[in-house]
Amino acid sequence: MLRCSGPVLIVEDDLNTANLVKTYLEHEGFTSEIATDGETAVLLARRRRPCIIILDIMLPRLDGWEVCRQVRTFSNVPVLMLTAREEEIDRVTGLSLGADDYVVKPFSPRELVARVKAILRRSSLQANSQGKKLISGGLEMDLEKHRVSLDGRTIDLTSSEYKLLQALMQAPGRVFSRNELLDTVYHDGEIVIDRVIDVHIGKLRQKIEQQPSQPRYIRTVRGFGYAFADPGDL
Repeated sequence: MLRCSGPVLIVEDDLNTANLVKTYLEHEGFTSEIATDGETAVLLARRRRPCIIILDIMLPRLDGWEVCRQVRTFSNVPVLMLTAREEEIDRVTGLSLGADDYVVKPFSPRELVARVKAILRRSSLQANSQGKKLISGGLEMDLEKHRVSLDGRTIDLTSSEYKLLQALMQAPGRVFSRNELLDTVYHDGEIVIDRVIDVHIGKLRQKIEQQPSQPRYIRTVRGFGYAFADPGDL
């Protein structure tokens, strides 16, 4: 079983749904806690330091978006958002606030647990790689030497390309919005349009992909942004 440093925090005002999720998680060896409103969720996120938060959007007192926004001011805990509507704006809003994934209601509890495990695996990979090397397939990023290589061959990247690749490789499978990636590259209040990211990604693919038109490493998630391939997909 995956090691989890804290409980899974289930934030859901429907107790039947919350208890069902809790049962499936505990069957897989996780401990969990339930919060039925947004204010309690923020309090528990700060006090209990959960390993992941399963966060419904429609909540009393504070909605899920505001909970995610407040949690991100003090924690990088993974967040899996639940939405009752399969609409692009809900998913884009959640991802732009720092959510790691989303599930649309009604959902399969088994699928939800599988998503939780996948997020935790990615988080573990990111934690283990910080300050060392990021390796995926034949692509290697040495963070200490500030060097990137592909199949043993050094790749020359611009500063922007390097920052983008590092952000993507450190969170394989996570979908980054263009605005999130802009924040990775530009920190000084520069006014740039989000499509600049498309240009950087295009140039980056030319350098690291054997077939840039059919990328292996950097996936386009239409309507959302970009994601680095999960290790199991390479």
